[in-house]
Amino acid sequence: MKKESIVTVMNRLSLLFHAILSILVYFIIEAASRHSAAAAWRFMTKSPLVFLYNAFMIFMTLMFVYLFRRRTFVRALIGGLWLILGIVNGIVLANRVTPLTGPDFKLIFDAAEVLGAYMSPLKVIGAAAGLAAVVAGMVILYRKAPKYQGKMYYLRNAGMAVFVCVLFGVTTHLALNNRVLSSYFGNIAFAYEDYGFPYCFTSTLFGTGMDAPHDYSDRSIRKILSSEGDVKETMPGDMDFPNIIFVQLESFFDPREVEFLEMSEDPIPNFRALMQKYSSGYYKVPSVGAGTANTEFETITGMNLRDFGPGEYPYKTILQKTTCESMAYDLKELGYSAHAIHNNTASFYDRRDVFSKLGFDTFTSREMMDIKEVTPNGWPKDEILVECILDALKATPGQDYVFTITVQSHGDYPEEPLLENPKIKVSGPDTEGRRNAWEYYVNQVYEVDAFVGHLVEALEAYGEDTVLFLYGDHLPTMGLKVNEVKSRYLFETEYVIWDNIGLAKKDQTLTAYQAGAEVLKQIGIQKGTIFTYHQTRRKTKHYLVDLQELQYDMLYGKQYVYGQESPYEPTDLQMGVKPVVIDQVFVGHNGKIYVQGKNFTENSRIVINGEPVETLFIHSGVLRPLDAKLKSGDQVQVQQVSSKNTLLYSSGEWVYR
Repeated sequence: MKKESIVTVMNRLSLLFHAILSILVYFIIEAASRHSAAAAWRFMTKSPLVFLYNAFMIFMTLMFVYLFRRRTFVRALIGGLWLILGIVNGIVLANRVTPLTGPDFKLIFDAAEVLGAYMSPLKVIGAAAGLAAVVAGMVILYRKAPKYQGKMYYLRNAGMAVFVCVLFGVTTHLALNNRVLSSYFGNIAFAYEDYGFPYCFTSTLFGTGMDAPHDYSDRSIRKILSSEGDVKETMPGDMDFPNIIFVQLESFFDPREVEFLEMSEDPIPNFRALMQKYSSGYYKVPSVGAGTANTEFETITGMNLRDFGPGEYPYKTILQKTTCESMAYDLKELGYSAHAIHNNTASFYDRRDVFSKLGFDTFTSREMMDIKEVTPNGWPKDEILVECILDALKATPGQDYVFTITVQSHGDYPEEPLLENPKIKVSGPDTEGRRNAWEYYVNQVYEVDAFVGHLVEALEAYGEDTVLFLYGDHLPTMGLKVNEVKSRYLFETEYVIWDNIGLAKKDQTLTAYQAGAEVLKQIGIQKGTIFTYHQTRRKTKHYLVDLQELQYDMLYGKQYVYGQESPYEPTDLQMGVKPVVIDQVFVGHNGKIYVQGKNFTENSRIVINGEPVETLFIHSGVLRPLDAKLKSGDQVQVQQVSSKNTLLYSSGEWVYR
């Protein structure tokens, strides 16, 4: 009887209970996100309207409890989901600067691939066990928790839920109009701190793509294009152009920019020497600590990501279904071949599919490389990319556009000492763990800088006219604060433009979306919708506003700029520039089968009569099938497969005799 009376009272006071629960849940979320209950308290007291707005959002979701008899279970489910999201955000922020966003769920399989680089096996097992415990607890709660025994007024309860949703919508409108909230996140990390996790997370979850500008029309697009003036587009045969190589250096920047860091020697002597002699400067990027693909997208396409949804990865949204004009497409109209290179997996950020929609002809991924050296935390070293870039240049008789993405200096940076005899000693960080992490990072950057020096030497020896653009994609995941870097800006790395054609030195700050246009301008190429726009309109009054409308038209609108039909078709992307070839299949003196050929890697798989067999990689010229037999007439093939066992490339068939 006493138990029933408590349930009755709880039902009568459930709205008040939900309000208190919402505030409590939200406080825990902010404490987890900020890694401090004190920081959550300061946020609540200094920004009470923002705090109450986010609590109201949680309260609104709890209104759906009234549509079910299992109210205790549904209440725990909704509140638990919010808490899990907040805790996950806290874990994410412990490993990178960018908080948890909606698009991260589209990257969940990519995250699974690199999980081992961020968490030890013990932590992975612990996280899996924790998740299993939560699921088991919810199952028990579903079976055991009391049900609501009163009469269910579904229509009234649904109406009440709708009323709260409408009231929340009105509150959101007022909060935006009175600048309590903002719909634009110039810095997504700071936005989460200023506007709270629930609001920012849901904004990134549902706010993808671009909205049509209010005056968008064929006429407005023609007006933007006509304002470029009398543009003479570069045509094939106008002149002999150089090879154009972009190298995006993972988490690369000058460690001397960190004010508290002291090092035994300069970690980037080659890059620094190039900056002193050639065009260079700061490189403004759209992300910090993560988001490689977004810096990549801006650099390849010339598009400004601030006009997309907050926290959006175009590789995971719009480029899943449509092509996008890019430097690859534009340069191919001048006779260039377009190559992409990355010493990580082909599936990461869906690059294998996306690069065909960005106009690349070939993609040499980790699976197509004979990786011999890796870092202590498992990333391939970058030195192999020198050979890969030269292979791309040799693959075609004409000029080449080569876009390369490195991976060696990728996080996580271990807080335990992994380097036995580090080349560079580091001091200055406030804890031994942070010092170890910085020392590890600095020594990886030192080796990446050596790769830069070797690449320049190789290109000089190769002898063809070449322009090489080197830049960092974002700052490393080190929890740097604005007052700890000399530039007082976290969304900034460095770049340098090396060349052997006599370009004048021109130092300036570039944004990632302006870089391609600047390189083409210095070479003397005027080509492409976006790149020509940057070259002609960069210093005009409505530059960014008109750029936003142009981008909308090209990707989401009616494509007036192309006569309402895009001329860009996905390419038939070839994996690698060096074919995987079988020279012979034979049985050795030991009675074992061997496949001899060229360009095999650890991702090579032998296929006999259409059936894959377990394969031993001996070296780039020899494979051996395990537990397989051959008879005359059997067909043997070698396939390159991804880490997800997806087929990337197949050799020709060899008939065994």
